[in-house]
This record gives sequence, C-alpha cells and structure tokens, in this order.
Amino acid sequence: MIVIHHNPDCGTSRNVLAIIEASGETPVVIEYLKQGWTRPQLLGLFAAAGLTPRMALRETKSPAKELGLLEQGVSDDTILEAMLQHPVLVNRPIVCSPKGVRLCRPSEAVLDLLETLPPGPLYKEDGEMLIDESGRRVG
Repeated sequence: MIVIHHNPDCGTSRNVLAIIEASGETPVVIEYLKQGWTRPQLLGLFAAAGLTPRMALRETKSPAKELGLLEQGVSDDTILEAMLQHPVLVNRPIVCSPKGVRLCRPSEAVLDLLETLPPGPLYKEDGEMLIDESGRRVG
C-alpha cells in the first residue's frame, strides 16, 4: 500500500500522484490541507523520512516568512506547532510505501519508493524525462 500526503493544487504533488498511479498502484490519497495534521502524525512522518520540521518547512507560497519561521534560531518545536496551525507549511508531497517514507520533491524521488516503475516515456512537471521509451530511468 502507498499513501500520499497530497495537495491537488501543487504541480509536483499532482505529478507524483500520476507517477504512482502509472506504476499500477492505487494509493491512499490524504489531502492534508483539508484534514490537517496531528503532532504524532508529523513526528512519525518526519522520523521515518529522516526530516526535521525545518527541513520539511515549505518556505515559498506559504506564510513561513510572515510567521517569522525563516529566522535563525527558530526551534523545531515552534515550526512544528506552526505546521499544526497552518498545514500548508509542510512541504509536499510526502509518500509512504513499503520501501520507505520520503518527501518527494523533486518528483523523481518517488521512483525509489515504487515496486514497479511505470512504463515510459514519463516526464517531470517541468518536461524533463524521467523514464525513457524503453522503461529505463533517465539521469
């Protein structure tokens, strides 16, 4: 089973979801902007992915700057509390699979979490090829 913490308004998140589906998987899609986060959920995801709250902080197109979260010395606990109040502060998408948990930015990071690569050709959201016509990873 694959779980994707997804924002349908994000091109990278949409592309990662499409890659997962093209691989033959039907992921559980969690639209975290609607559902929000819990502290244990974020701590578990971050620990499994080897991330700190600061590493997972979405700095652009979020209120991170306005909330003062980009300043030097802001604690991980402060960032985590802000993420609970403002779910958009968590960078996305985060994908969980039997092969691990990863922040899939850039989108090709999801390929390492799949049992079967999708058929090619397959491209990133910016048009860069990820999988060629022969089904081999590019780059």
